Amino acid sequence: MQSTNTVSTPVNVSVLPLLGRLLIATIFLVSGFGKLTAPSATIGYIASVGLPLPELAYAGALAAELGGGLLLVLGYRTRWVAAALAAFSVVSAVLFHNALGDQNQMFHFLKNLAMAGGLLQFVAFGGGTLSLDERKSEVTGILSTAR
Repeated sequence: MQSTNTVSTPVNVSVLPLLGRLLIATIFLVSGFGKLTAPSATIGYIASVGLPLPELAYAGALAAELGGGLLLVLGYRTRWVAAALAAFSVVSAVLFHNALGDQNQMFHFLKNLAMAGGLLQFVAFGGGTLSLDERKSEVTGILSTAR
């Protein structure tokens, strides 16, 4: 009887980074869409915490959530986008969810920190094989080999 050292996995592991990117990006895309459909409420909330130039902060939040979320889904410049979204998540936690005596706010604060932690995994390991980053590196490798 012949023994093999291969391990059968039920899911192709190359799909897991894509799935992770989709799951983390969802919260940014949904939140960004909510901000897009209710600009005055969002700007009012930003102003209520005392941030200067709430309209500019609103535009920045839209760019981060919608733009960053879309780039994360595509896996384009994944490490940089994930780092920016991780920073955005921590700053948002500190500015908007700092009433830790309120259990709801504490959960939002911890959720933002958890999202930052998940995003740091993409900073460390990249977007995976099913990403535009990987596609770009394949093309670059082919072009440099052809020279």
